[in-house]
Order: sequence, then structure tokens, then C-alpha cells
Amino acid sequence: MPQLAAVDARPGSGAMFDGIARRYDVLNRLMSFGLDRRWRRRAVVACGLVAGGKALDLATGTADVALEILRQQPESHVVGFDPSAQMLAVGERKVAAAGLAGHITLQQGKAETLPFASDSFDAAIIAWGIRNVADRPAALREMARVVRPDGRVVILESTEPRSGLLAPGARFYLHHVVPRVGAWLSREKAYRYLQTSIEAFPSPLDFSRVMADAGLEVLSIRLQTFGVCTIFEARPAPLQPAQGGS
Repeated sequence: MPQLAAVDARPGSGAMFDGIARRYDVLNRLMSFGLDRRWRRRAVVACGLVAGGKALDLATGTADVALEILRQQPESHVVGFDPSAQMLAVGERKVAAAGLAGHITLQQGKAETLPFASDSFDAAIIAWGIRNVADRPAALREMARVVRPDGRVVILESTEPRSGLLAPGARFYLHHVVPRVGAWLSREKAYRYLQTSIEAFPSPLDFSRVMADAGLEVLSIRLQTFGVCTIFEARPAPLQPAQGGS
């Protein structure tokens, strides 16, 4: 089992999500109308893993992404990393029930300081987690560091729809329905925090610039379901050759 880290009660922290760990999967299915599975599958496809590949799943939570990676590439190996001990405990049980303990390793820790060697993964993915990272550029730099030069860095995140005929309805759902229903069902503040954190998250174009500044070459930005989620696909930016002297 993961060792408990020091308690961090700030909004979006691992400690905050400890309180909804047992209900997290059910709440996500209900509030996304089951679409979270489709978005997750697409994000994993974007990782481009091949048989025997090694992936890092940041903000792994209850290990849904890690399990999806194994569904798509049964011979791959996944390290799941998350700050919430209770979410990881749920994930451990799901991994064991699937008989995949030999392929998935779950660890507790923060995305800003990864205890892995450079170029040690074929892909890194973070689904619905970068929004909650205190130092996003640091986490992005770490993802770029631990992924091999021709590997993939994939980010799946909730975003606020900003255009289109259905955007107002989608915004109403995110602003009013999600936090109220989530808080009512879970009796926790995590889903009240969800609405404000999505609203404060940069637009997809602005966030792609943050990724570029952190050493990632953004390859594609794909809006999902009227823009309520976005998949960012990137790779570590090629090193620029040193300028020769005169």
C-alpha cells in the first residue's frame, strides 16, 4: 500500500480527494453521463503505446486510465502516480481484481517532483489532474523530462466551452449542475471546487502555450463533446543545437 504523505488540505489536494475516493467512480459516471469512458479511451489512444511499452499515469486516482492502457495494450507496463492515498487504495483493489498487479504499479507523490530517471517512459498521461497541480509548469517540465524524445505526453482535462450553439447549455451544466449534484451526492466540497477550477483553467490555446513554455511540442488539441473536455497531445520538444562561436 502507498505510504501516507503529509496532509495537504488545500482545494484540489490529495487530502481533499481522499474524502470522495469511495464514491469517485460512480459520481464521474453519473455526472458525465458515462462519456468519461469515451474521452479516456481517446486519450489513451493518443499515447501511441506499442506492445511492451511503459507509461506514466499521473493523477491516476482510482487507476481507470492505467486499466484502460492495459485494455488497449495488454503487454504494456504502467506506473500510476497520485497524491491521494485513499484514491490509490481504491485503485489498488481494482488492479488486483483485474489480475494486473504485475503490470500496474501505484505510487503516492506529487507531479511536480517525479522520482524517475529522464527518458524512462514511452508516454506520460494525466487525465483530469493538471488543473489540480499547484505548479503546473513544473509538472509539465517533469513530464517532458521523463518521456523519451519521440514519446508522447497526453493531457485530458475539463475545459469550459466558449463557442458554439450548445456552449451556453454546457457552461450551465458545469457551473451549476455538476457542483450541486456532486456535493449533494458526496457531501464533500470537492465538487464545489470543480466548477471554479474549470472556470479558472486557461483556454485550450492558452494552455498549449504553457505546455510549449515547459518544453513540450504540442502536436494536436482536440475538443471533446462541445468542448467540455480537451485532449492535448504533445512530445518533448527537440533540443535546439548550440550556437557556434564566431
